[in-house]
Amino acid sequence: MANVTLGGNPVTLEGNEINVGQVAPEVEVVGKDLSTFKVGGANGKFQILLTVPSLDTGVCATETRKFNEKMAGKNGVSVSVISMDLPFAMGRFCATEGIENVQTGSDFRAAKFGKAYGVLLKDSALEGLLARAVFIVNGDGIVIYKEIVSEIKTEPNYDAISAAVQSHGGCGCGCGMH
Repeated sequence: MANVTLGGNPVTLEGNEINVGQVAPEVEVVGKDLSTFKVGGANGKFQILLTVPSLDTGVCATETRKFNEKMAGKNGVSVSVISMDLPFAMGRFCATEGIENVQTGSDFRAAKFGKAYGVLLKDSALEGLLARAVFIVNGDGIVIYKEIVSEIKTEPNYDAISAAVQSHGGCGCGCGMH
C-alpha cells in the first residue's frame, strides 16, 4: 500500500490495492440526487476517478473546481469526484460552486469504492473518509494511471495526469488534459 500522511503523520489505507495494468473494479456510488451510478469497469470511454476526503475542505474544493473547468463542454471522458460526503452536501457544493462538468458520487453507504480501490483511511483523525487519489481508467476498464497523493493536504499532480492521458492516445475529447 502507498504511504500517506496527514500533516506529516502516517495514515493507514484500507482495502484492495489497485495498480496500473489491472482491471478497475466497477463500483456503485450515490449521486447528489440519491440515485446510484457506476464508476470504473469498461464503459468505452476514459474515466478520471478522483477521491477526496471531503468537498468541504479547501484543497478538495479547489481540485474539483479545476477539473470542472477543464471539462467544460468536452465529451469522450468522464470525471467523477468520490467522497464520503452526504449526497445533500454534494448537491449544495455543486450548486454553490457551479460544478456541472464532473459527477460527484458519495461512498457513504458502505465504503465500497474506498475498499475496492484501497483508499479508505484508517487510524487517523480522518478515519472512514477517502484518501486523495486519482485513477485513470481507459475504455476497456484498465487502470492506466494511479496517484495516491502522499500528503492528504496537497493537490494531485495535474501535469502527470495530463501526461498520462496524452501518452495513452488522449481521450479524443479535446479536454485540455493533453
